[in-house]
Amino acid sequence: MRTMKGPGIFLAQFAGDAAPFNSLAAISQWAAGLGYKGVQIPTWDARFFDLKLAAESPMYCDEVRGVLAQNGLQITELSTHLQGQLVAVHPAYDSLFDSFAPKSVHGDPAARRAWATQQLHFAAKASKNLQLNSHATFSGSLAWPYIYPWPQRPHGLVEAAFEELANRWKPILDVFDENGVDACFEAHAGEDLHDGASFEMFLDLLNGHPRCNLLFDPSHFVLQQLDYLEYIDLYHSRIKMFHVKDAEFNPSGRQGVYGGFQSWLNRAGRFRSLGDGQVDFGGIFSKLTQYGYNGWAVMEWECCIKSSDQGAIEGAPFIARHIIQAAERSFDDFADASVDKSAIRRMLGLNQEE
Repeated sequence: MRTMKGPGIFLAQFAGDAAPFNSLAAISQWAAGLGYKGVQIPTWDARFFDLKLAAESPMYCDEVRGVLAQNGLQITELSTHLQGQLVAVHPAYDSLFDSFAPKSVHGDPAARRAWATQQLHFAAKASKNLQLNSHATFSGSLAWPYIYPWPQRPHGLVEAAFEELANRWKPILDVFDENGVDACFEAHAGEDLHDGASFEMFLDLLNGHPRCNLLFDPSHFVLQQLDYLEYIDLYHSRIKMFHVKDAEFNPSGRQGVYGGFQSWLNRAGRFRSLGDGQVDFGGIFSKLTQYGYNGWAVMEWECCIKSSDQGAIEGAPFIARHIIQAAERSFDDFADASVDKSAIRRMLGLNQEE
Protein backbone atom coordinates (compact mmCIF):
# COMPACT_ATOMS: atom_id res chain seq x y z
CA MET A 1 0.00 0.00 0.00
CA ARG A 2 1.02 3.60 -0.62
CA THR A 3 -0.06 6.97 0.72
CA MET A 4 -1.83 9.26 -1.75
CA LYS A 5 -0.71 12.85 -2.26
CA GLY A 6 -2.69 15.94 -1.36
CA PRO A 7 -4.54 18.03 -0.81
CA GLY A 8 -4.72 19.43 -4.33
CA ILE A 9 -7.18 21.84 -5.94
CA PHE A 10 -8.53 22.08 -9.50
CA LEU A 11 -8.20 25.72 -10.53
CA ALA A 12 -10.88 25.78 -13.26
CA GLN A 13 -13.79 26.85 -11.06
CA PHE A 14 -11.77 29.56 -9.31
CA ALA A 15 -10.28 31.38 -12.30
CA GLY A 16 -11.34 34.99 -12.76
CA ASP A 17 -10.28 38.38 -14.04
CA ALA A 18 -9.62 39.82 -10.59
CA ALA A 19 -6.63 39.08 -8.36
CA PRO A 20 -5.66 36.64 -6.98
CA PHE A 21 -7.54 34.49 -9.50
CA ASN A 22 -6.14 35.93 -12.72
CA SER A 23 -2.56 34.60 -12.81
CA LEU A 24 -0.77 31.40 -11.87
CA ALA A 25 1.58 33.19 -9.48
CA ALA A 26 -1.24 34.89 -7.57
CA ILE A 27 -3.64 31.96 -7.44
CA SER A 28 -0.88 29.58 -6.35
CA GLN A 29 -0.05 31.88 -3.44
CA TRP A 30 -3.76 31.92 -2.53
CA ALA A 31 -4.04 28.12 -2.75
CA ALA A 32 -0.91 27.55 -0.67
CA GLY A 33 -2.25 29.90 1.97
CA LEU A 34 -5.31 27.66 2.33
CA GLY A 35 -3.20 24.55 2.85
CA TYR A 36 -3.16 23.02 -0.62
CA LYS A 37 0.01 21.29 -1.79
CA GLY A 38 -0.81 20.90 -5.47
CA VAL A 39 -2.81 22.53 -8.26
CA GLN A 40 -4.48 20.93 -11.25
CA ILE A 41 -4.22 23.34 -14.19
CA PRO A 42 -6.95 23.89 -16.81
CA THR A 43 -4.95 24.15 -20.02
CA TRP A 44 -7.59 26.20 -21.86
CA ASP A 45 -7.12 29.18 -19.54
CA ALA A 46 -4.38 31.40 -20.98
CA ARG A 47 -4.23 33.38 -17.73
CA PHE A 48 -2.55 30.36 -16.15
CA PHE A 49 -0.88 28.34 -18.88
CA ASP A 50 0.29 28.24 -22.50
CA LEU A 51 -0.29 24.65 -23.61
CA LYS A 52 1.43 24.89 -26.99
CA LEU A 53 4.50 26.53 -25.49
CA ALA A 54 4.63 23.90 -22.74
CA ALA A 55 4.64 21.17 -25.39
CA GLU A 56 7.49 22.82 -27.25
CA SER A 57 9.62 24.28 -24.46
CA PRO A 58 10.98 22.38 -21.45
CA MET A 59 12.39 25.73 -20.31
CA TYR A 60 8.90 27.23 -20.09
CA CYS A 61 7.78 24.17 -18.12
CA ASP A 62 10.65 24.69 -15.69
CA GLU A 63 9.51 28.29 -15.27
CA VAL A 64 5.94 27.19 -14.50
CA ARG A 65 7.15 24.68 -11.95
CA GLY A 66 9.36 27.35 -10.44
CA VAL A 67 6.43 29.73 -9.99
CA LEU A 68 4.56 27.06 -8.05
CA ALA A 69 7.61 25.97 -6.07
CA GLN A 70 7.97 29.49 -4.70
CA ASN A 71 4.75 28.79 -2.82
CA GLY A 72 5.57 25.18 -1.96
CA LEU A 73 3.22 23.77 -4.59
CA GLN A 74 3.42 21.14 -7.33
CA ILE A 75 1.38 20.56 -10.47
CA THR A 76 -0.85 17.56 -9.84
CA GLU A 77 -1.95 17.15 -13.47
CA LEU A 78 -2.97 19.15 -16.51
CA SER A 79 -6.58 19.12 -17.70
CA THR A 80 -8.05 19.20 -21.22
CA HIS A 81 -11.67 18.56 -20.29
CA LEU A 82 -12.98 21.12 -22.78
CA GLN A 83 -10.67 20.10 -25.62
CA GLY A 84 -11.34 16.39 -25.05
CA GLN A 85 -15.05 17.07 -25.31
CA LEU A 86 -14.48 18.39 -28.82
CA VAL A 87 -12.86 15.19 -30.07
CA ALA A 88 -16.40 13.84 -30.52
CA VAL A 89 -19.44 16.12 -30.74
CA HIS A 90 -22.90 15.08 -31.89
CA PRO A 91 -24.35 17.65 -34.34
CA ALA A 92 -27.14 18.45 -31.87
CA TYR A 93 -24.51 20.11 -29.65
CA ASP A 94 -22.41 21.84 -32.33
CA SER A 95 -23.45 25.40 -31.51
CA LEU A 96 -23.20 24.87 -27.75
CA PHE A 97 -19.71 23.37 -27.86
CA ASP A 98 -18.29 25.87 -30.36
CA SER A 99 -17.60 28.14 -27.39
CA PHE A 100 -14.99 25.64 -26.16
CA ALA A 101 -12.83 26.33 -29.23
CA PRO A 102 -11.28 29.39 -30.92
CA LYS A 103 -13.60 31.48 -33.10
CA SER A 104 -11.54 30.51 -36.13
CA VAL A 105 -13.09 27.02 -36.09
CA HIS A 106 -16.64 27.92 -35.08
CA GLY A 107 -19.23 26.46 -37.43
CA ASP A 108 -16.70 23.99 -38.84
CA PRO A 109 -16.90 20.66 -36.96
CA ALA A 110 -14.00 19.08 -38.85
CA ALA A 111 -11.67 22.01 -38.14
CA ARG A 112 -12.81 22.11 -34.51
CA ARG A 113 -12.05 18.40 -34.08
CA ALA A 114 -8.61 18.82 -35.70
CA TRP A 115 -7.87 21.69 -33.31
CA ALA A 116 -8.97 19.59 -30.32
CA THR A 117 -6.86 16.62 -31.42
CA GLN A 118 -3.81 18.84 -31.71
CA GLN A 119 -4.52 20.19 -28.23
CA LEU A 120 -4.46 16.64 -26.86
CA HIS A 121 -1.13 16.01 -28.59
CA PHE A 122 0.23 19.18 -26.99
CA ALA A 123 -1.10 18.01 -23.61
CA ALA A 124 0.74 14.69 -23.82
CA LYS A 125 4.03 16.39 -24.66
CA ALA A 126 3.54 19.16 -22.10
CA SER A 127 2.82 16.58 -19.39
CA LYS A 128 6.06 14.80 -20.22
CA ASN A 129 7.98 18.10 -20.10
CA LEU A 130 6.45 18.78 -16.69
CA GLN A 131 7.37 15.28 -15.47
CA LEU A 132 3.71 14.35 -14.97
CA ASN A 133 2.41 10.80 -15.32
CA SER A 134 -1.35 11.41 -15.66
CA HIS A 135 -3.64 13.76 -17.56
CA ALA A 136 -7.34 14.63 -17.12
CA THR A 137 -9.82 14.82 -19.99
CA PHE A 138 -13.30 14.04 -21.32
CA SER A 139 -14.10 11.51 -24.05
CA GLY A 140 -16.66 13.57 -25.94
CA SER A 141 -19.89 11.99 -27.11
CA LEU A 142 -21.59 10.77 -30.26
CA ALA A 143 -24.18 8.46 -28.70
CA TRP A 144 -25.28 10.60 -25.73
CA PRO A 145 -28.47 11.97 -27.35
CA TYR A 146 -29.63 8.34 -27.53
CA ILE A 147 -28.91 7.51 -23.88
CA TYR A 148 -32.55 6.56 -23.26
CA PRO A 149 -33.85 3.89 -25.64
CA TRP A 150 -36.96 5.76 -26.73
CA PRO A 151 -37.67 5.89 -29.57
CA GLN A 152 -36.18 2.45 -29.96
CA ARG A 153 -32.59 2.71 -31.16
CA PRO A 154 -31.81 1.01 -34.45
CA HIS A 155 -29.60 -2.04 -34.05
CA GLY A 156 -25.95 -1.13 -34.35
CA LEU A 157 -26.26 2.59 -33.56
CA VAL A 158 -24.44 2.44 -30.22
CA GLU A 159 -21.84 0.06 -31.60
CA ALA A 160 -21.11 2.38 -34.52
CA ALA A 161 -20.80 5.38 -32.19
CA PHE A 162 -18.32 3.62 -29.93
CA GLU A 163 -16.30 2.27 -32.84
CA GLU A 164 -15.93 5.81 -34.16
CA LEU A 165 -15.08 7.14 -30.71
CA ALA A 166 -12.35 4.52 -30.33
CA ASN A 167 -11.03 5.26 -33.82
CA ARG A 168 -10.71 8.95 -32.94
CA TRP A 169 -9.00 8.35 -29.61
CA LYS A 170 -6.63 5.53 -30.59
CA PRO A 171 -4.06 7.79 -32.33
CA ILE A 172 -4.30 10.29 -29.47
CA LEU A 173 -3.71 7.58 -26.87
CA ASP A 174 -0.72 6.41 -28.90
CA VAL A 175 0.79 9.90 -28.55
CA PHE A 176 0.22 9.74 -24.81
CA ASP A 177 1.93 6.36 -24.78
CA GLU A 178 4.93 7.76 -26.66
CA ASN A 179 5.25 10.37 -23.94
CA GLY A 180 4.74 8.01 -21.00
CA VAL A 181 1.53 9.66 -19.79
CA ASP A 182 -1.84 8.11 -18.84
CA ALA A 183 -4.92 9.76 -20.35
CA CYS A 184 -7.58 9.68 -17.63
CA PHE A 185 -11.19 9.97 -18.73
CA GLU A 186 -13.63 11.43 -16.23
CA ALA A 187 -16.80 9.34 -16.33
CA HIS A 188 -19.39 12.10 -16.52
CA ALA A 189 -22.95 12.71 -17.67
CA GLY A 190 -22.92 14.06 -21.22
CA GLU A 191 -19.93 11.88 -22.16
CA ASP A 192 -20.21 8.57 -23.95
CA LEU A 193 -17.89 7.31 -21.18
CA HIS A 194 -20.19 8.00 -18.22
CA ASP A 195 -20.03 4.78 -16.18
CA GLY A 196 -18.19 1.48 -15.93
CA ALA A 197 -20.14 -0.33 -18.64
CA SER A 198 -19.51 2.38 -21.23
CA PHE A 199 -15.82 2.53 -20.29
CA GLU A 200 -15.54 -1.24 -20.77
CA MET A 201 -17.10 -0.98 -24.24
CA PHE A 202 -14.58 1.69 -25.19
CA LEU A 203 -11.61 -0.14 -23.67
CA ASP A 204 -12.50 -3.38 -25.47
CA LEU A 205 -12.51 -1.58 -28.82
CA LEU A 206 -9.05 -0.23 -27.95
CA ASN A 207 -7.80 -3.74 -27.10
CA GLY A 208 -7.08 -2.64 -23.53
CA HIS A 209 -4.86 0.28 -24.51
CA PRO A 210 -2.47 0.82 -21.55
CA ARG A 211 -2.91 4.61 -21.62
CA CYS A 212 -6.71 4.48 -21.49
CA ASN A 213 -7.42 5.13 -17.81
CA LEU A 214 -9.86 6.78 -15.42
CA LEU A 215 -10.32 9.89 -13.35
CA PHE A 216 -12.48 8.81 -10.41
CA ASP A 217 -15.08 11.39 -9.31
CA PRO A 218 -17.75 9.90 -7.03
CA SER A 219 -20.09 12.90 -7.30
CA HIS A 220 -21.21 11.86 -10.79
CA PHE A 221 -22.01 8.38 -9.55
CA VAL A 222 -24.18 9.65 -6.70
CA LEU A 223 -26.29 11.45 -9.31
CA GLN A 224 -26.49 8.23 -11.36
CA GLN A 225 -27.14 6.08 -8.28
CA LEU A 226 -24.13 3.92 -9.15
CA ASP A 227 -22.20 2.00 -6.48
CA TYR A 228 -19.00 4.05 -6.46
CA LEU A 229 -17.25 1.83 -3.89
CA GLU A 230 -17.72 -1.30 -6.00
CA TYR A 231 -16.58 0.80 -8.99
CA ILE A 232 -13.21 1.12 -7.23
CA ASP A 233 -13.12 -2.65 -6.71
CA LEU A 234 -13.80 -3.18 -10.42
CA TYR A 235 -11.56 -0.54 -11.98
CA HIS A 236 -8.86 0.29 -9.44
CA SER A 237 -6.11 -0.81 -11.80
CA ARG A 238 -7.25 1.89 -14.25
CA ILE A 239 -7.91 4.67 -11.72
CA LYS A 240 -4.96 7.05 -12.00
CA MET A 241 -6.63 10.30 -10.86
CA PHE A 242 -9.10 11.33 -8.16
CA HIS A 243 -11.41 14.33 -7.95
CA VAL A 244 -12.65 14.80 -4.40
CA LYS A 245 -16.13 16.20 -5.02
CA ASP A 246 -19.31 15.80 -3.01
CA ALA A 247 -22.92 15.41 -4.13
CA GLU A 248 -26.36 14.46 -2.87
CA PHE A 249 -29.40 12.72 -4.30
CA ASN A 250 -32.79 13.41 -2.73
CA PRO A 251 -35.56 11.96 -4.92
CA SER A 252 -39.16 12.97 -4.37
CA GLY A 253 -42.59 12.33 -5.81
CA ARG A 254 -41.87 15.08 -8.33
CA GLN A 255 -38.43 14.15 -9.70
CA GLY A 256 -35.56 11.69 -9.64
CA VAL A 257 -32.39 11.01 -11.62
CA TYR A 258 -33.43 13.09 -14.64
CA GLY A 259 -34.14 16.19 -12.57
CA GLY A 260 -37.31 17.38 -14.29
CA PHE A 261 -35.42 20.11 -16.21
CA GLN A 262 -34.95 21.99 -12.95
CA SER A 263 -32.07 24.32 -12.08
CA TRP A 264 -29.11 22.91 -10.15
CA LEU A 265 -30.54 24.36 -6.93
CA ASN A 266 -33.84 22.55 -7.41
CA ARG A 267 -32.64 19.20 -8.75
CA ALA A 268 -32.94 15.98 -6.77
CA GLY A 269 -29.28 15.34 -7.57
CA ARG A 270 -26.86 18.22 -7.10
CA PHE A 271 -23.20 18.83 -6.37
CA ARG A 272 -22.20 20.06 -2.93
CA SER A 273 -19.11 21.35 -1.16
CA LEU A 274 -16.98 18.77 0.62
CA GLY A 275 -18.72 17.38 3.68
CA ASP A 276 -22.13 18.80 2.79
CA GLY A 277 -23.26 15.91 0.58
CA GLN A 278 -23.74 12.17 0.85
CA VAL A 279 -20.47 10.76 -0.52
CA ASP A 280 -18.80 8.19 1.75
CA PHE A 281 -15.30 9.62 1.58
CA GLY A 282 -14.09 7.43 4.44
CA GLY A 283 -14.91 4.37 2.37
CA ILE A 284 -13.39 5.85 -0.79
CA PHE A 285 -10.08 6.86 0.78
CA SER A 286 -9.85 3.44 2.46
CA LYS A 287 -10.43 1.53 -0.77
CA LEU A 288 -8.08 3.66 -2.85
CA THR A 289 -5.37 3.24 -0.21
CA GLN A 290 -6.05 -0.50 -0.01
CA TYR A 291 -5.44 -0.78 -3.76
CA GLY A 292 -2.25 1.24 -3.67
CA TYR A 293 -3.44 4.48 -5.29
CA ASN A 294 -0.62 6.98 -4.82
CA GLY A 295 -1.80 9.79 -7.08
CA TRP A 296 -3.25 13.08 -5.95
CA ALA A 297 -6.49 13.77 -4.09
CA VAL A 298 -7.68 16.93 -5.85
CA MET A 299 -10.69 18.96 -4.75
CA GLU A 300 -13.07 20.00 -7.49
CA TRP A 301 -15.52 22.57 -6.16
CA GLU A 302 -19.02 22.81 -7.64
CA CYS A 303 -21.81 23.77 -5.27
CA CYS A 304 -25.05 25.64 -5.91
CA ILE A 305 -25.42 26.69 -2.25
CA LYS A 306 -22.05 27.45 -0.65
CA SER A 307 -19.65 30.12 -1.92
CA SER A 308 -16.47 29.11 -3.68
CA ASP A 309 -14.44 31.02 -1.08
CA GLN A 310 -15.85 28.97 1.78
CA GLY A 311 -15.63 25.76 -0.26
CA ALA A 312 -11.94 26.34 -0.95
CA ILE A 313 -11.18 27.19 2.69
CA GLU A 314 -12.88 24.04 3.96
CA GLY A 315 -11.55 21.76 1.21
CA ALA A 316 -7.88 21.43 2.14
CA PRO A 317 -8.37 20.36 5.78
CA PHE A 318 -11.20 18.04 4.72
CA ILE A 319 -8.92 16.17 2.31
CA ALA A 320 -6.00 16.20 4.74
CA ARG A 321 -8.18 14.54 7.40
CA HIS A 322 -9.17 11.77 5.01
CA ILE A 323 -5.75 10.93 3.57
CA ILE A 324 -4.63 7.64 5.12
CA GLN A 325 -0.99 7.12 5.98
CA ALA A 326 -0.59 3.65 4.50
CA ALA A 327 0.56 0.96 6.91
CA GLU A 328 4.19 -0.06 6.52
CA ARG A 329 3.88 -3.16 8.65
CA SER A 330 1.14 -5.53 9.75
CA PHE A 331 -0.60 -4.83 13.06
CA ASP A 332 0.22 -8.34 14.27
CA ASP A 333 3.92 -8.26 13.39
CA PHE A 334 4.70 -8.37 17.13
CA ALA A 335 3.53 -11.98 17.18
CA ASP A 336 5.42 -13.03 14.07
CA ALA A 337 7.55 -16.13 14.38
CA SER A 338 10.62 -17.04 12.39
CA VAL A 339 10.05 -19.35 9.44
CA ASP A 340 10.77 -22.98 10.27
CA LYS A 341 9.81 -25.24 7.40
CA SER A 342 10.03 -28.35 9.54
CA ALA A 343 7.73 -26.83 12.15
CA ILE A 344 5.27 -25.83 9.43
CA ARG A 345 5.15 -29.42 8.17
CA ARG A 346 4.57 -30.69 11.72
CA MET A 347 1.76 -28.15 12.21
CA LEU A 348 0.08 -29.47 9.08
CA GLY A 349 0.58 -33.10 10.09
CA LEU A 350 2.58 -33.78 6.97
CA ASN A 351 5.48 -35.49 8.75
CA GLN A 352 3.11 -38.18 10.00
CA GLU A 353 2.33 -39.18 6.41
CA GLU A 354 5.97 -39.77 5.49
